[in-house]
Amino acid sequence: MAGRRVCALTRGRCDELASLGLDPITGDVLEPDSLRALPSASTVLYAVGMDRRSGRSLREVYVTGLANVLAALPPCGRFVYVSSTSVYGQTDGSLVDEHSPTIAVEESGHVILDAERVLWEALPGAVVLRFAGIYGPDRLLRKQALLKGEPLVGDADKWLNLIHVADGARAVLDAEARGTPGETYLVADGTPVRRREFYSHLARLLAAPPAAFSPAESTATTETNRRVSNRKAREELGFAPRYPSYVEGLAASV
Repeated sequence: MAGRRVCALTRGRCDELASLGLDPITGDVLEPDSLRALPSASTVLYAVGMDRRSGRSLREVYVTGLANVLAALPPCGRFVYVSSTSVYGQTDGSLVDEHSPTIAVEESGHVILDAERVLWEALPGAVVLRFAGIYGPDRLLRKQALLKGEPLVGDADKWLNLIHVADGARAVLDAEARGTPGETYLVADGTPVRRREFYSHLARLLAAPPAAFSPAESTATTETNRRVSNRKAREELGFAPRYPSYVEGLAASV
């Protein structure tokens, strides 16, 4: 990003963002008046996450917040939207890609599909990136539970689909450079892993007790279980993960 001015909308992390060389803009996607300072830009990355401490609902943050930004945003050259593979509700372990039906079974999936509809209506030329589960040095899934020896709830043999945070950033830059307007791409490392295998490996790296599992209360037919393909992102964006599986990614994260 050398030589480019990068602005970041934040509710309160101005000093932290400024130390990284970004120009912070104080605002909140749920406060329309605060969005008047949004500048014009050649590229806009929309990657708003859920802060469960905020007291706001998923729908407010993902749907209403996006609508507020789209209403306030000056014209831009490219709009890259970070979405989620939770829009896929498959439960049979099948391989999903951009053509697979989006029949969400989780609340987050339903809300994110609605957010995508808001985006497509306002900006049909946007580029959507549906991310798998993000992990990295400060984002190790179930780390504290493993360190405490607590059982992990859910089927140990279901699939996890992951993307290292550094590779997620790489995919965003690839989408900015080579993404086709109006297209959707799945962003995952391309190496689905069983929950048992992933958490057992992480426990060893953490020198924690062996990973243990307990069944979820919900039935197997209501728990998502799918494998995410990154073929389109590889072929069309030139996406090449630095961490092509959880083995390399966890080694660089623990």
